Amino acid sequence: MIEREIVTGRHSILVREAGDSEGTPIVYFHGTPGSRLDVSFGEEIATALGVRVVSFDRPGYGGSGPGPYSLISIAHDVEALADGLGIGRFAAFGWSGGGPFALAAAAVLGERVIRAGVAGGNAPFQQVPGALESFTDNDRLALSFLPDEPARAAEQFVIGNEEMLQTMMSVRDDEQAPWIDWLWGETDPGVVSDPFLRGNLFSVLHEGLRQGPMGVAWDNVAWCGPWGIEVEDIRCPVHLWYGELDQMAPPVNGEWLRHHLPDASLVVYPGEGHLVPLRHWEEIVGTLTR
Repeated sequence: MIEREIVTGRHSILVREAGDSEGTPIVYFHGTPGSRLDVSFGEEIATALGVRVVSFDRPGYGGSGPGPYSLISIAHDVEALADGLGIGRFAAFGWSGGGPFALAAAAVLGERVIRAGVAGGNAPFQQVPGALESFTDNDRLALSFLPDEPARAAEQFVIGNEEMLQTMMSVRDDEQAPWIDWLWGETDPGVVSDPFLRGNLFSVLHEGLRQGPMGVAWDNVAWCGPWGIEVEDIRCPVHLWYGELDQMAPPVNGEWLRHHLPDASLVVYPGEGHLVPLRHWEEIVGTLTR
């Protein structure tokens, strides 16, 4: 495992490389909240499969410098990151809030992305029928500032979700991590009861939130508002994985994406929730690099 800082011209990004350093590269986009450590549990699997996993903290998360961003700007950051690491073509994979960023990379970088993957990620809220009905009045107020005032929208997301964000921040250093049960106990009991995977979830969020909640706010700006890309423009194969019981990103998101992407396949796991990669990492990595 190697970690290094790469300055993209827009941001100072902390990058983690794991797995087979000479293997087929996957660029990983972490969740909301999350960090470059999201898939550290699977490093031995990546090595065995001959895969080089490159993950990074988005601005304001973990060890990356803070700053505003969008789906498109992160795609360009990844382009600079890949250049800096000597990576030509690669697969892009995003889990949860990282899903839209992986799709944006495929749309913006064209043939450089050989395959894309999304596990439990949202489709565009602005386009999925009924998706905006789940938004609070504050979320709608924040969205009203887009696209012209993204910084104001980010600030409003923080103001309106202060209680939830403070709860999230207050438990980040609690090694018993009761919030793991609050979030995933009903839909992913088999995952969160595993001591190794539970420890990984704690490490991921502890690291991701160490600068505060602004990364979460900018993620909301990036994919709750207009995406700035059209998924219909993505030409590489896209693989979609969802849990049948996922309450954070229900499988209807995967159905919408499969219908609108030119080349997509969808797997829905019966009886599973949001933590699909923790149980199916070998399948995901193998599919993206075969």
